[in-house]
Amino acid sequence: MNYLLLLLIINASLDSIKIFDFNNTSNINSWRIVNDVVMGGKSSSTITINKEGHGQFSGIVSTENNGGFSSVRHIFKPVSVKKTNKVCIKLKGDGKDYQLRIKDSYKNYFSYINTFSTSGKWQLIEIPLSDLYPSFRGRKLNKPNFYHNVIEEIAFLISNNKNERFQLIIDNIYLK
Repeated sequence: MNYLLLLLIINASLDSIKIFDFNNTSNINSWRIVNDVVMGGKSSSTITINKEGHGQFSGIVSTENNGGFSSVRHIFKPVSVKKTNKVCIKLKGDGKDYQLRIKDSYKNYFSYINTFSTSGKWQLIEIPLSDLYPSFRGRKLNKPNFYHNVIEEIAFLISNNKNERFQLIIDNIYLK
C-alpha cells in the first residue's frame, strides 16, 4: 500500500508545474502587498514566512475611507499552461472567502479571478483555469474566461465588504 501511495505522489509531481513553494528558505521578495491605501483606504497586510515555513498573508481589512481590500501578488517569468487546466493551492485559511487572481501578462489592467472559501483547516483548493473570469475593480468584464497559454502573475485578495482581521497560510501553489 505504501508503494502505491509513493507512486501516486511521484506521478502527481511529474504532472504538475510549481508556481511557488513556501518553506523556511523561500525568498519572498518577489511577493508584493497591494492594499486599498492606493485609493485612500486604511487596510494593512503583510506577507511573511511563519515559524512552520509557510507563507502567511495576514492583516486587517478596513472599509474606512471607501477602502475594503488587501492583496498580495507574485510576478514571475511566464509559465506555460498548455498542458495544465487547474491552479492548485495547498492552504489553511481562517474561514473567510478569498479571491485567486491570475494574469497572462502582469501588464494587463485586469485579472482573471475566482472566489474560494476557506475552512480553518488545511485544504487543497483546485480551480479550473476556465473558471477564472475577467474582472477589473470588482466588475466582471465582457470578455471570455481565461483562455491564454501562459500566466505570469498570481495574487490573493480579500474583500468581503466588512472590517475584519484575516490570515491565509499558504504551503504551495502549482498548476496541474
